[in-house]
Amino acid sequence: MTITWHGRTREPSLRQIRYFLEVAKAGSYRRAAARIGVSQPTLTAQIAALEDILGCVLLERMKTGAVPTPLGRDLIGLAQTLVHEMDLFTQKARSGSLGVVGTHRLGVPPTLGPYLLPEVIGAVHEAYPDLQLYVREDGPRDLEAQLLEGHYDLILTQFPLTASDITTDILFDEPLILTASGDHPLSLLDQVTPEHLHGQKLLALEDRYRFFDQVQELAHRFHARLLREYEGTSLDTLRHMVGMNMGLGFLPALYVRSEITPRKDVQILPLSEVPAYRTIALAWRPSAPYRVLYRALASLIRSICREKLHADVHAYEPSSPSI
Repeated sequence: MTITWHGRTREPSLRQIRYFLEVAKAGSYRRAAARIGVSQPTLTAQIAALEDILGCVLLERMKTGAVPTPLGRDLIGLAQTLVHEMDLFTQKARSGSLGVVGTHRLGVPPTLGPYLLPEVIGAVHEAYPDLQLYVREDGPRDLEAQLLEGHYDLILTQFPLTASDITTDILFDEPLILTASGDHPLSLLDQVTPEHLHGQKLLALEDRYRFFDQVQELAHRFHARLLREYEGTSLDTLRHMVGMNMGLGFLPALYVRSEITPRKDVQILPLSEVPAYRTIALAWRPSAPYRVLYRALASLIRSICREKLHADVHAYEPSSPSI
């Protein structure tokens, strides 16, 4: 409640509301003052100020003590709720000063999130049981823009970034795996060399994905023919076109591990050299108040990759402080 008095705005303080509840509970100004450790004149002055601000009488003073007025009795429940909610507010703010409680908004690209997060979420929850990650998928460039606009607290993204004012902590390098349909001529070879790729049809994702830029670069390097008329809208649609022998396809190793190895609907071609990696990082705004937590999360993800995904990705070695 806000009271305007002679042009000035006056509001009851939480301390005054606490004092009112103490007197109502103790039934006496003297006993309430002794319980909360203030002088009786101070307590009396604060209650009088509260009644003046509200424009009503909350406590009736008698020779035997003090009792709430009918209006005061009606307000006790609401006053208790206000005090309780403020206590919760203070407790949560203090316990969350390092960011290990509450909900943090994590943005992930659809070419990475579904294949990495199932491997790490359990360990993150075990390490930070009061931390919640609200996960949304978006394109890499949109992820960066929305991170800077405050829609995300942190993102998983692929290098290179288009924005310069973003803090990154590199997690791992992920190889790109060459795949083909089972009836493609190259599937008969024990090993595929770069020369075998000359003139081959190569499928890619739409150019809104950073993954497209890498595949385009590989097409130029190997003198392959990039099929722009049949771009995939997702890694799944790209895999389906590869399976129908519309062309070859480079696919990220974590996707291959998750979707191709169990199904074997397309064939992995053993290249004589690993042609390319994509570098994955956790990123956040330099001004983020929980950047210590985010570096600890990056360190945890690297540890998980070294332990569980070492056959598929190459985790970076830098370690970050834990909290």
